[in-house]
Amino acid sequence: MSVIPSFFSGRRNNMFDFGALSVPGETASFANTRIDWKETPEAHVFKADLPGVKKEEVKVEVEEGRILQISGDRSVEKEEKNDKWHRVERSSGQFMRRFRLPENVKVEEVKAAMENGVLTVTVPKAEVKKPDVKAIDISG
Repeated sequence: MSVIPSFFSGRRNNMFDFGALSVPGETASFANTRIDWKETPEAHVFKADLPGVKKEEVKVEVEEGRILQISGDRSVEKEEKNDKWHRVERSSGQFMRRFRLPENVKVEEVKAAMENGVLTVTVPKAEVKKPDVKAIDISG
């Protein structure tokens, strides 16, 4: 598996993102919302930068098959008749990202919070049960 260093942060990005699912028809403007996914001993934590998006404009869902879907819509700024735009760089429109969650998660306990334009989705991990081991007496 190839790992490529990022020039803009101290992190290394995995070139083969097996957790993220591609979505047909995804547009490059705002659809490609950047999301960090980290695993702690207790949970999987997703963080998305969504500046200018209200929490009412964002949906967080878990579909069958442990698919986490984060989607929403960033409204286009109202254009006044007398406005003269010199540059438009901020994106608008719909976005959607999907991630296949591992088997060891509690999908019924997913929590999401939005603060200062950052969406945080926490997916708790299920405890891994250790198999019961029964000692067998050896006769003879």
